[in-house]
Amino acid sequence: MSLPRQVTRPICGIMGTIRLVAGMYLIVITRKRNVGSLMGHAVWKAVDFDVISYKKTVLHLSEIQSQENKTFLSMLNNVLTTDGFYFCTDFDLTHTLQRLANTSPDFQEMSLLERADQRFVWNGNLLRELAAQPELHKFALPVVHGFIVMKPCRINGKIFEWILISRRSCFRAGVRYYVRGIDSEGHAANFVETEQLVLYEGAKASFVQTRGSMPFYWSQRPNLKYKPKPIISKTNHMDGFQRHFDSQLLIYGKQTILNLVNQKGSEKPLEQAFAKMVSGMNNGMLNYIAFDFHKECSHMRWDRLQILVDAVAETQDEYSYFMVNSEDKTVAQQRGVFRSNCMDCLDRTNVIQSLLARRSLQSQLQRMGVLNVGQRIEEQAEFEKIYKNAWADNANACAVQYAGTGALKTDFTRTGKRTRWGLLMDGWNSMIRYYKNNFSDGFRQDSIDLFLGNFAVDESDGPTPLRVQKDWKFLTLPIIMLVAFSMCIVCLLMAGEYTHIIYGERRMTSTVSVF
Repeated sequence: MSLPRQVTRPICGIMGTIRLVAGMYLIVITRKRNVGSLMGHAVWKAVDFDVISYKKTVLHLSEIQSQENKTFLSMLNNVLTTDGFYFCTDFDLTHTLQRLANTSPDFQEMSLLERADQRFVWNGNLLRELAAQPELHKFALPVVHGFIVMKPCRINGKIFEWILISRRSCFRAGVRYYVRGIDSEGHAANFVETEQLVLYEGAKASFVQTRGSMPFYWSQRPNLKYKPKPIISKTNHMDGFQRHFDSQLLIYGKQTILNLVNQKGSEKPLEQAFAKMVSGMNNGMLNYIAFDFHKECSHMRWDRLQILVDAVAETQDEYSYFMVNSEDKTVAQQRGVFRSNCMDCLDRTNVIQSLLARRSLQSQLQRMGVLNVGQRIEEQAEFEKIYKNAWADNANACAVQYAGTGALKTDFTRTGKRTRWGLLMDGWNSMIRYYKNNFSDGFRQDSIDLFLGNFAVDESDGPTPLRVQKDWKFLTLPIIMLVAFSMCIVCLLMAGEYTHIIYGERRMTSTVSVF
């Protein structure tokens, strides 16, 4: 009797294993795309995945169990199809250049899995079984989630590599409204470490910033309102707050907190609580700056962002950046970071981060000899286009992963000014966010918790309660609103040449709300 022929298929990497109702599953990367080369190491974006069952059939399951298993599989696919998974087979993407440069020889000998920064290993839970077997570590590659862009650029005939990497933390990960504030360990929701790198003729430079939810106990649960009222918990905040900043100070050094929320309305109590807790810590390593983004930039006065950039210029010079010269000698160390936040740590935050990163880049390129004395980055039209689009793409990637839509205000990041089309797109994205946050993000949150191991499936469990809204009565309102808004946009865009539509600046800025 001949043995059945085995089916083989090529894979690009192993995400790990997970137990569902039907048993164990292997998750593999089936297609990848090259993003670029980081100091001679190929960086890949995972494009397609496959979830392979250890068992050939699910006949051993009851009808209810089978349905549950299908639901869990769809949850895994929900996470895997969220764009933004990256890996490298021979370089550690979880650490900044400065952290890697300050490690010991023993650290360099470790496998990528052993030495990875666990905050940014999104398949850490999936790799637990492989991690327990050192001989399999070469197959167990850490996968980060976020955004990476690598661009060869030219200024003054000098070619350099400009790179932007955003690493999303897998601790207290989730979606907008369902995950806010911090947990008991001090992990902040939607925490992202963003590193800007420049490589030129053997020299390397890096500038790091962070963003994250306001690090105390607060929530903003979806309740069908366009902007649910934030609620500050009555729990003792200082323990979690202290843990958060103890960790941040240890990893990054000094912290300048840029709080961009409104200083009136429902956001005001959050700003006041944050300021009070920073003051209560009485730590000279922490500096708190509140900047009411919407008030300062109202009526399209986006030039006023320079007020904040100028206010922190001296601090930014003190913090500096990391740089290694062409002889591999460290000539600068970054001694602190800007920790920016708005409500979601997406739209307003990304705008400010891009401005601070440009200022750092100006100094780095001058020091490397790419920019001549007196030249400004803003004057380099070809590079400016690359720079602005990459930061806008970074905003979109982080926004899709957390809020479910592209970012708001990206017209300013891409062009340096606010446009009517940008306002319309912000309105559209806000409506999509409203729908997703109220009617589909519960399932997305469950999916992330399953993927990261915050919820474990027991094969003997009965039906599992999931946050899936099945009552179609509640879907009527948002669907009508979406259709109405889309028709409004179509009418505006297709207005005839003799149709006069007057856009009051005050009116536009008051009707489009950004979080």
